[in-house]
Amino acid sequence: MLTHVRTMARYNRWANEELYRVVAAMSADDIRRDVGAFFGSIHATLNHILLGDRIWFTRLDGETYPVTGLDMILYEDFAELGAARAAEDDAIVARMDALDAAGIERVVDFKTVKGDPMRSPVREMLATVFNHQTHHRGQVHDMISRLGGNPPPLDLILYYRTAAG
Repeated sequence: MLTHVRTMARYNRWANEELYRVVAAMSADDIRRDVGAFFGSIHATLNHILLGDRIWFTRLDGETYPVTGLDMILYEDFAELGAARAAEDDAIVARMDALDAAGIERVVDFKTVKGDPMRSPVREMLATVFNHQTHHRGQVHDMISRLGGNPPPLDLILYYRTAAG
């Protein structure tokens, strides 16, 4: 499991870099255009992914991230959002590298955004983080296509091939 979460942290960093590279080349209007996705736009969805990471990793630290809603915009400026994403990805990789067998099996008590008490092992929380990122990156991928762009291939097998090469 430790090898898996370390690989997923690196895959997520790679996939986010690829996705942000393509989005950065799009017009500001297209990045913010509401195309009817769950969070509306590419910008809002990318903010949501970062927000989700911050919520989950704050829970792992035994704290609560101050959130006004799951659609909360952390960064209005796309360049600032991209820089924050890159920093978060580096921090996630460092956390996974520092995680040990006892840490991944630790059980964490936390509250949902609505305030409901929950309890989960770290391994389940991490699986949720990585799945959440992948899910919403897929939505961004679709929005890029709908806006006439060329979304990057983000399949995990491509990361494996890139990392090995």
